Amino acid sequence: MSGDQREDASAGWGVLGAGALGLTVALRLAQRGEPVTVLEREPAAGGLAAGFPFPGMPNTYLEKFYHHLFRSDRDAIALIDELGLGARLVWPRPTTACLVHGRAWPLDSARRVLGFGPLSPLDRLRLGAAIAYLKLERQHQRLEGRTAAPWIRRTMGRRVYDLVWGPQLVSKFGAYAQQIALSWFWARVHFRSQSLGYVRGGFQHVYAALVREIERHGGRVLLGHEVRAIEKRPDGTFRIESRPTAGTAAPITHRFGGVVSTLPTRVTLRLTPQLPAAFARQFDWGQAYGAHCVILALDRPFMPPVYWLSVNDPGYPFLAAVEHTNYVDPADYGGRRLLYLGNYLPMEHPLFAQDDAETLAQFYPYLKQINPDFEPRWVQEQWVWKAPFAQPIVTTDFVQHIPPHETPLPGLYLANMFQVYPQDRGQNYSIRMANRLVLRLPRLSGGQ
Repeated sequence: MSGDQREDASAGWGVLGAGALGLTVALRLAQRGEPVTVLEREPAAGGLAAGFPFPGMPNTYLEKFYHHLFRSDRDAIALIDELGLGARLVWPRPTTACLVHGRAWPLDSARRVLGFGPLSPLDRLRLGAAIAYLKLERQHQRLEGRTAAPWIRRTMGRRVYDLVWGPQLVSKFGAYAQQIALSWFWARVHFRSQSLGYVRGGFQHVYAALVREIERHGGRVLLGHEVRAIEKRPDGTFRIESRPTAGTAAPITHRFGGVVSTLPTRVTLRLTPQLPAAFARQFDWGQAYGAHCVILALDRPFMPPVYWLSVNDPGYPFLAAVEHTNYVDPADYGGRRLLYLGNYLPMEHPLFAQDDAETLAQFYPYLKQINPDFEPRWVQEQWVWKAPFAQPIVTTDFVQHIPPHETPLPGLYLANMFQVYPQDRGQNYSIRMANRLVLRLPRLSGGQ
């Protein structure tokens, strides 16, 4: 170790990443008496579900990227209850819609499907029947090896594809739209509920509670520590080098008996050159888009009563407009109305590099197309957030490249969004994976 490095002889388990997955792994390890340390690059826990303090509202956070739960998200609901936050979890039933031919058409119930004006009565019936099938089908394995786009065109009809699903596949996956697996599409429909769950005050309360519980059981959560290297030592332990992201503090060398990396597989492979080349060739695979999200705090409602508007009309610079305060009470945010404008895009897309003011100037004319009364003076505050590796591209051969949790380096485990297939992300699936993985992890101490 060089003279400008510090050593942290923490032993026990090291968990890389403080999102839902990493924190739940750390909590379960701490609960069984294992020493555990979490290393997280960002200054706040929560990963892609992290929030920021909402101005002027004490103890209130707003997610950087819009989030909610479905009724089927039982693992997340159970954890929220376990953490004593069940009273904060509310289940509104907001309106979700599609922007088609310049109009927001609600499409969130059987009645509204059957009344969807842009489609003929026959197409509406085919759409409703196909959705019912996907809701009832319990085995995604029956759908493996098939792509979503041709199945939708054949089962629901070309008009349904062109107006409803095709634009959403293109806006979400761009050049990969025709390659997306039918099993992924099944998961999007099968688990969706009309009521959507939200933790009043923000999901950040869940992550703060997880950190407190980990620490109460003797674990540690080190925020603002970016992992720079993972090395298996001759004595069987792991040397992890991290660097504080704030200030000029020297790198820190940690020693762990076992490591769970919740970082993207590609990042873990880059940090761990000891992993065999054959392993890297098989699992350093696939593409993932980044998330780009603009949040506007408005002085009045933008598109009541719609919460979620999938932008199916062509030409818009965002794929969804999500008015959070048509879902959660605006009083929670001092009466301000909150509008997300979301995108999943390749990380080389110009939006990730351009100035925020330029982005807002680009978006404003399209808001006026949705609501002709909109004026920029409505905007009281704005934020722009960006994150890499947010949306895996789930093609039909995706399943062949899902890495096992166990790596060729005994004691190093992988656990990330790439392994929640046929889902591609979500707090619930991360929590479920963590609960199951910890049951497979060996004990490194005498904890009970």
